[in-house]
Amino acid sequence: QLQLVESGGGLVQPGGSLKLSCAASGFTLDDYAIGWFRQAPGKEREGVSCISKSDGPTLYANSVKGRFTVSRDYAKNTVYLQMNNLKPDDTAVYYCAADPNYCSNYAEVWGQGTVVTVSS
Repeated sequence: QLQLVESGGGLVQPGGSLKLSCAASGFTLDDYAIGWFRQAPGKEREGVSCISKSDGPTLYANSVKGRFTVSRDYAKNTVYLQMNNLKPDDTAVYYCAADPNYCSNYAEVWGQGTVVTVSS
């Protein structure tokens, strides 16, 4: 069974940092493009970041560029999203998704989400 599990969410003050993890089981993340998405209350889901398969390029939404960094740990079969200088607008449920071709809202495998709350 293909499964993704996110972790690392929580409550953080504005300006703080969190590191989200997306761990895979049942398949190897190396062969997949991994997208990070988020959905804030009352808003549509939006793409945050994408790391292509096979050490391809990384992409970021303009709203997070320069603050978020996506990376892979091949040995741990895990993708990370380092989030720095967090803002209240970053509050959302964050999801990772894996697809054998490219990052999209139609990715094959989705995690259950982890909640990030940025508030003082």
